Amino acid sequence: MKNLLFIMMLLSTNLACAQQDHHGHNHDADNHANHHMNQRPFEELVAHFEDPARDEWQKPDAVMVRLGNLKGKTVMDIGSGTGYFSFRMAKAGARVICADVDERFLDYIAQKVKEKNTWASSQIETRKVPFDSPALRSKEVDMVLIVDTYHHIENRIDYFREVRKGLKSDGRLVVIDFFKEDAPVGPPVDMKMSEEQVTTELRKAGFEHVEIDVETLPYQYIITVW
Repeated sequence: MKNLLFIMMLLSTNLACAQQDHHGHNHDADNHANHHMNQRPFEELVAHFEDPARDEWQKPDAVMVRLGNLKGKTVMDIGSGTGYFSFRMAKAGARVICADVDERFLDYIAQKVKEKNTWASSQIETRKVPFDSPALRSKEVDMVLIVDTYHHIENRIDYFREVRKGLKSDGRLVVIDFFKEDAPVGPPVDMKMSEEQVTTELRKAGFEHVEIDVETLPYQYIITVW
């Protein structure tokens, strides 16, 4: 994600804690995650996101069932990457806004639509978003989905206040990310965020209702808020 100068990795734990802001964010941890992503070549990221083995633990069919009936709904996929979920949601009848800070991924999706998924051309929109905003219009979407990306976002409380404003009155935000524990997939443990921290931040952003699913996926939680 964001190309910021990576704070020296040898900073002590005490210094890292001292640098948490009034939102309770550890900027060193956020920058660490972003630096980790930016260090990898684009082709390697594409291969990772599109690896067929991902289906074994990401369980996209089970996630789609969890998302419910999407026909006729508008969904923003924040951090859409290669469109792993975007194309599935579009095929289920949703109008999907693929949002990413990296234009290379948006170009990849646009090319994929053009060459392999022309049926999706009227259902998929790509939108380059800034690092600090989802760039949603007021009450623009029925759902926002953010998969494996929450831990990359900085100033999350402010960011998700904007997400909330972009949701329709009955809209929902769905966050899928990794349990904060050792696992064969996902980023290092120090980059992961517990479901407790995520729900605390989202409540501070104004979401009042929370559902947490820790059963559907082997290495991840699914948090739905509205």
